[in-house]
Amino acid sequence: MINCSQSRASLLEVDGLTVEYRLKGLSLRAIDDVSFAVRPGEAIALVGESGSGKTTTAMAIAGLLSSNARVSSGEVRYRGNRLPIDNDNAMRLHRWSETSVVFQGAMNALNPVHRVIKQIAEPCMLKLSMSRDQATVRAKELLELVGIPADRGTAYPHQLSGGMRQRVMIAMALACRPSIIIGDEPTTALDVITQAQILKLLGELRSRLNLALILITHDLSVVAETCDRVMIMYAGRIVEDGTVAEIFTKPKHPYTRLLIDSIPNPANGKKMIRPIAGDPPNLINRPPGCAFHPRCPSAMGECAIEIPRLDKLGSRRVACHLHRSSLEDKVAAHA
Repeated sequence: MINCSQSRASLLEVDGLTVEYRLKGLSLRAIDDVSFAVRPGEAIALVGESGSGKTTTAMAIAGLLSSNARVSSGEVRYRGNRLPIDNDNAMRLHRWSETSVVFQGAMNALNPVHRVIKQIAEPCMLKLSMSRDQATVRAKELLELVGIPADRGTAYPHQLSGGMRQRVMIAMALACRPSIIIGDEPTTALDVITQAQILKLLGELRSRLNLALILITHDLSVVAETCDRVMIMYAGRIVEDGTVAEIFTKPKHPYTRLLIDSIPNPANGKKMIRPIAGDPPNLINRPPGCAFHPRCPSAMGECAIEIPRLDKLGSRRVACHLHRSSLEDKVAAHA
């Protein structure tokens, strides 16, 4: 849950969010009791393996869940007001003007038969009531803002490089002056150099426009210089939430430690890369207790029985029985 002082300082609050999918007559819980807050201008990352619930969380916030998904509990608030994330028509009033999304595959997200300047101008006309001429001027300004010459706006998506298409997606996301940008793995399909350029661009725009950024990724290395805070997700739950420095230098959850150990370090050629044993759980056969315990090298008996709470541990939150036990011991010692 989100406390009152945190709520007053927050731009976006996700509180107890749970999303289920209907598949072949089954109800499968994709994210379970997810809570966090984002302050104005803050950049956070949702990190985890495929299937951890990162994208479902992002799409729920934007009200863009697929037709077989539903929000079964919890809510999302923007500047203290509840967003109608379970009502597509009502959410249209908020989407893109308050929260917008930079999707993973620009070639799939852009319309191949329309010039990119028209696609950037369209939301300006729909959301900001601009005339076509005004929207075209705005679209040209946005292209320049993301590093594309305005005259390239007459191109079709297939005439642009992958990096330029992703910049067009960022321009579209900025069209209606939102306060929050969600980047759903926006650099996954790009080469390393272009990936770095896009991340640098997002950082510059965030600083210049005071944007809050929610970055969805499975790769911890891309958030080191981009984000302020990292939330590690596993099997639909947040298992650790801390600053980038805390997560990278002193990870507390065993899953976080293993994720960091799996990152190559060019500065240390002797470091062994350790893969995480086993596979992530599927939604049908989710393990009892802590979902990570079948793969965890530090698992205890209670890990297979009880789901650990996401408790405060200093300045961060951790969901692990190892740290819960130490917290309870400290409380008992001071009692």
